[in-house]
Amino acid sequence: MGKFVIRKTNTGIKFDLKATNGEVIATSEIYESEAACRNGIESVAKNAPIAALEDQTVEGFETEKNPKFEIYTDKAGEFRFRLKARNGQIIAVSEGYKAMASCKNGVESVRKNAVDAAVIEE
Repeated sequence: MGKFVIRKTNTGIKFDLKATNGEVIATSEIYESEAACRNGIESVAKNAPIAALEDQTVEGFETEKNPKFEIYTDKAGEFRFRLKARNGQIIAVSEGYKAMASCKNGVESVRKNAVDAAVIEE
């Protein structure tokens, strides 16, 4: 089972969603308060399982409604995803992946792990 790990940074508080194997599969923005961070976690848990998948690497891709996962290519040419909530706000982002298949596996891992993940503080 996955887990959300809340931790303080120099500029605020953030969370990482970790898979069962301990790998970070998604990261949040920096929040100003723990309450806002916990709201972000709730939003990921609620939106990830129902989010559509929008592959922005395909020419003429179809725009999906929020909530959605957007797969895109970063400046380094790696594949990444971001999860957007119903209001269009980005609530979680991934690391870079060299292969599209790995990026899609990351999306599926977030869908699976976010729903009933424990929330712990580091």
